[in-house]
Amino acid sequence: MAIFTDQLRETADFGPGDEDWLHLLVGDWQLVADLAFADLVLWFPVPGGTYMALAHVRPSTSHTVFHTDFVGERIRKDLKPLVDAAWQSQDIVRSDAGDTSAGEHSMLIEAVPMVRNGRTLAVLSVHVDLAGTRMPSQMELTYKQCAEDLLRMCTRGLWPDFATPTGSRRGAPRVGDGFIRLDAKAVVQYASPNAVSAYRRLGAAPTLEGKSLSEATMALVKDRRMTDEALPLVVSGKMPWRTEIESMGVTLSLRSIPLRNSKGRYGALVLCRDVSELRRREKELVSKDATIREIHHRVKNNLQTVAALLRMQSRRMKSEEGRQGLDQAMRRVATIAAVHETLSQGLSESVDFDELIDRQFRMIVEIASPGQHVTTERTGSFGQLPAELATPLSLVINELVTNAVEHGLVDRDGTVGLDAERRRNAGGEDILIVTITDDGVGLPAGPRQEGLGLQIVRTLVSSELSGNIDWEDRTGPGTRVLIELPVLAKR
Repeated sequence: MAIFTDQLRETADFGPGDEDWLHLLVGDWQLVADLAFADLVLWFPVPGGTYMALAHVRPSTSHTVFHTDFVGERIRKDLKPLVDAAWQSQDIVRSDAGDTSAGEHSMLIEAVPMVRNGRTLAVLSVHVDLAGTRMPSQMELTYKQCAEDLLRMCTRGLWPDFATPTGSRRGAPRVGDGFIRLDAKAVVQYASPNAVSAYRRLGAAPTLEGKSLSEATMALVKDRRMTDEALPLVVSGKMPWRTEIESMGVTLSLRSIPLRNSKGRYGALVLCRDVSELRRREKELVSKDATIREIHHRVKNNLQTVAALLRMQSRRMKSEEGRQGLDQAMRRVATIAAVHETLSQGLSESVDFDELIDRQFRMIVEIASPGQHVTTERTGSFGQLPAELATPLSLVINELVTNAVEHGLVDRDGTVGLDAERRRNAGGEDILIVTITDDGVGLPAGPRQEGLGLQIVRTLVSSELSGNIDWEDRTGPGTRVLIELPVLAKR
């Protein structure tokens, strides 16, 4: 998510990596908001001696303080002195506990400077609603202490860590999914009820507190050869990475956030989440995709077998007309097989039709012109087409190119052209215009008699492709065939 405009970059005094560091913060600060039960706002200095709100996050563990979004607005006058003090002191500055500057809310506000390489880059304001305050539980106290630890690391440039994975893999653990606090020796100081439940499903003991999380986790691993190498470093709190462990049919996603100060690492936070159902569904999807690919592969093999049988039967035919009919049927089957071969090589519901037709175009011409010298010209681009359009369009092009060679050029040398153009029509719909040309004898005078091939073309264009087709004489010698069809985008 981009939080800086070009105008703000011009006024910012950033060194190498500073902007990326702030982007990392905004990408991961939901963690702090949930631990602090607070709204977080990122303030950045702008000309005029004031600050602008660049980003805002609300907690998922508590209600929000600000119901309206004020990103892009200038800072309030009553909040500015607090932010100024944090910017200049490079330390956390707190307001009075009974501050009501946000309206009717009684709030505690903290201004936390984002300091990196000794320079203040921005200020984070933390807004905690004190309305309805009660005696906090051990979980709330632990959460808030961890939030304080992370914010203190921000003032020293120690968090966020560039080694933290930025991928958005489904199932990344959150605070509410399961939370564990470790000391410097990876001994569990606190484990939330959800974390204990998740570990029990893996086969761990009913309690985790007072035990080494590293030892408790590694004891659940049945086969060390199949274990992620990052697992020991994550559960010992040494590295800010993510990993997974699987045991007894349960898959647990783990994430570690080491806690550091100027003296070194003094503890860690470990988030965990049961992602068994998510991974099971992902495996099902992979299995279904593999099955679909295998079906396309087998259909292609079966069609190639049919084409080979037709070829064998054609060689035994004594009738020239019968041999030609079988050869045409063989060519049509081979065209359909080529589409299924393309579909068997990927997971997409669309087909790179340019790659498919480039292989076929020259082959169609060579088969249709054994005693001629016919050149081909390919222009334009079909682009990605839905799979359901690929087969009928391939057959249509096959028939029209064959017709151009056999009837347009009539045993003479010449050129067959194929052009494709994607455009928007007057209604804003994406359409494809396919043009097939030859420099042969042109259209016959009088009414045309259509054979089986052209009947197949008309049927496919009107019914399968929902398009229009038209034949016309070129300005020079030869014929031009125009096909226009809608291309429905896959949703």
